[in-house]
Amino acid sequence: MQLSNKEKMLLQDQKSHEEMCIQKYKKYANEAQDPQLKQLFNTYAGQEQQHYNTVNQILSGQMPSTGQGQGQGMGQGISQAQAGSGANTGYAMNASGTAGAGQNSADSLMCQDMLATEKYISGTYDTSIFECSQAAVRQALNHIQKEEQQHGEGLFNYMQSHGMYSAQ
Repeated sequence: MQLSNKEKMLLQDQKSHEEMCIQKYKKYANEAQDPQLKQLFNTYAGQEQQHYNTVNQILSGQMPSTGQGQGQGMGQGISQAQAGSGANTGYAMNASGTAGAGQNSADSLMCQDMLATEKYISGTYDTSIFECSQAAVRQALNHIQKEEQQHGEGLFNYMQSHGMYSAQ
């Protein structure tokens, strides 16, 4: 499989983004106070590693898999009651600008950081997908982007259910 220089450049960017996510999720999993949040961060770190491996596979000229098995376990670490519709948008802290009463502000800041990171990375996949000339690569990147959006939804749901995020 041949990639253009532009495709290679964009994929290198995605690879570095995935590497950053892996590092941040692992670091935050070690620092999180809430066991549920630790589990969520660890789950997402593993999925980000799969994304990294897929992008690396594409960069090495191999046809990517269609993502079979990559999405397994999506949403682990959040209960169905917390899942919600995912249709809410926007971010607002409570009136004092801090996490809800009794919430660990460090956990809240880590969640805010990862939600912002997921939003950014999901957006960067748009460009990579549109600039890609091969359908199999576009499909693999589309799959990764969908999982990034699911990570954002999981973070949003966790934050909302713990008084860290209120849609206004």
